[in-house]
Amino acid sequence: MSTLGDAFRRQTKQDGATALPGNRAVSAGAAGLTTTGDNNKTTLNGDNVTGDQYKGDQYKIDAVHIHPPAPADQPSVVWPLRLGAIPLPASAFQPRPRLRAAIDAAPPDAAAPATRTHVLSGGAGVGKSQLAAVYANEAVADAVDLVLWVPAAEAGQVIASYAQAARLVGAAGTTGTDPEADAEAFLGWTATTDRSWLVVLDNVGDPEAMAPWWPTGSGGRVLATSRSQDARFSGGGRVRVTVELYASDECIAFLETRLAGEASAHLLEGRAAELAELLGRLPLALGHAATYMINEDLGAEEYLGLLRTGTLDRALPSDADSEGYGRGVAAALLLSTAAANAAGPAGLADPVLRIVALLDAAGHPLALWRTPVLLEFLGRHRHTGREAGAATAVIPVTSITPVTPVTPDEARSALRILHRYNLITFDSRSTHREIRIHALTARATREATPAGLLAELSAVAAAALTALAPADDRPDAEPDQNLTAVLRANTDTLRQHVPPAP
Repeated sequence: MSTLGDAFRRQTKQDGATALPGNRAVSAGAAGLTTTGDNNKTTLNGDNVTGDQYKGDQYKIDAVHIHPPAPADQPSVVWPLRLGAIPLPASAFQPRPRLRAAIDAAPPDAAAPATRTHVLSGGAGVGKSQLAAVYANEAVADAVDLVLWVPAAEAGQVIASYAQAARLVGAAGTTGTDPEADAEAFLGWTATTDRSWLVVLDNVGDPEAMAPWWPTGSGGRVLATSRSQDARFSGGGRVRVTVELYASDECIAFLETRLAGEASAHLLEGRAAELAELLGRLPLALGHAATYMINEDLGAEEYLGLLRTGTLDRALPSDADSEGYGRGVAAALLLSTAAANAAGPAGLADPVLRIVALLDAAGHPLALWRTPVLLEFLGRHRHTGREAGAATAVIPVTSITPVTPVTPDEARSALRILHRYNLITFDSRSTHREIRIHALTARATREATPAGLLAELSAVAAAALTALAPADDRPDAEPDQNLTAVLRANTDTLRQHVPPAP
């Protein structure tokens, strides 16, 4: 293989440029070499071009810029480049100005890296990818030189996308034979290029696996989405932005805009606000519901009846997915359960989630998870793996003998794992209501729980609530009325979900 120096020698001979004393304005053509100087000697040593400049009694080494030639088979890059399947703008998308202001704000730390990197974190269906797609499509409209959309659930997907991008942008060091080396070459390109670029990493899973693959460079920015709110995503100068549910007015605007666009505004029957609340103000659920109503020509009153009495898979099916999400709402909400169950303490996330789903979505006490009856239940139902052929993302619970003890710390860790994967909310600031869950996530979990298991789950939850009730039989005891009210609300919710046996 010829060296950079060989290319220089060939080109200087072809172009008549000189490497002897004289004017050292050397043009090396495809080799991309340039030198500057006066009437002094230029020295070529391998791939290095150096020179001196005489001034009085001093010699000074000239600055030389060397740009390696592109591979012979590398076609010229035609800018701008669009790589990856950038989603189209969502129908009736709400602009969400508060979220955009947080994403567009200057880095809070003046010493942070020049590359703006934001991680949009939130549960399933809150609109993270739709928001990222808005930024990607705006970058396309603004003629940003490179817009790269990367499916990022696995590190291998990121490496493959980067390797392809490296070849197409002509990144130095790209071979086409080693994807990981080519991916590293792409990171080198982003760090040094004066081209503008945007890299979107959609649905990032493991922050540890992603750690070596965050692009840097003053000419670009990175936007990532993730279901996880792991604090490691805010390391390295990155900013994590929480994507919440739609506000009530955004829900109403979405439903009105979506149905009006299909000449179906009459189907709302003035009940958009009621629909929004029953759907938990979840953008994904609102989109499915609107599509279902349009397709079936179903008025709001009839649809609300279906939503209250039917299953989620019936009211929000996968074939009502108008934005290419790829699954029904119930399956989407529980997609992270397997990952949470494996994250540790192994096998506890699933039975913990099933208990939480039976209690008040507005919250129950963290102290419930220190009651012996609940810890003993978790010990008997710790699960060690997914059963083949499971129809949903929730892993079936199986009893294990002998019982593996579960400590309060392990139970707390399982709750924190579920929180990290946005399956529940763990908020230590909410006295007596530290553990909350979105109503649709709870419903999807209950619907995926075998009927034969519900009775045992209900009995255990009821026993734990009873055990937590404050003692009031001592003359000097003052029952915590707030705790009592919370326990009563949870007991009422439990009765609604699992009616007592006749």
